[in-house]
Amino acid sequence: MSLQTGDTIPDTSIQVIDGDARACQTRALFAGRKVVLFGVPGAFTPTCSNKHLPGYTRHFSEFRQRGIAVMCLAVNDVHVMKAWAASQQVPPGLLMLADGNASFTRALELELDGSAFGMGLRTRRFALYAEDGLVRLLQIEAPGEFRVSSAEAMLAAIGQ
Repeated sequence: MSLQTGDTIPDTSIQVIDGDARACQTRALFAGRKVVLFGVPGAFTPTCSNKHLPGYTRHFSEFRQRGIAVMCLAVNDVHVMKAWAASQQVPPGLLMLADGNASFTRALELELDGSAFGMGLRTRRFALYAEDGLVRLLQIEAPGEFRVSSAEAMLAAIGQ
């Protein structure tokens, strides 16, 4: 069963990109803070590059004003995630999480089999809001949709 509201974020190692890349444990990454984590099937893919990440980039200051950190997760390596962040002009502080081996994605149980499209194992499109590592809101998209995980949808759902 995939991650649910009320669950604790699982603890795995992840590569965090905020300018430079560093390894980090997810427990430490989420500890003591409010976080919106959104997952995308892949860097440089059409919906991810044209809508999903740009929405969070555009609304990043609104999340910050609410005291919420923003993180983007994809099953891509560090180099791809760094290049995607640069091409999308991701602001400093919006953390890109490179899950090259899909270990965090699998721990969340939010994987997507993109083999039919030549993409292999990927992250499902989703967004969650967590406080101190506890999931308070989870929005998982139906296949082929982009509605409930957008920056605008998350801002509205979180309220505050």
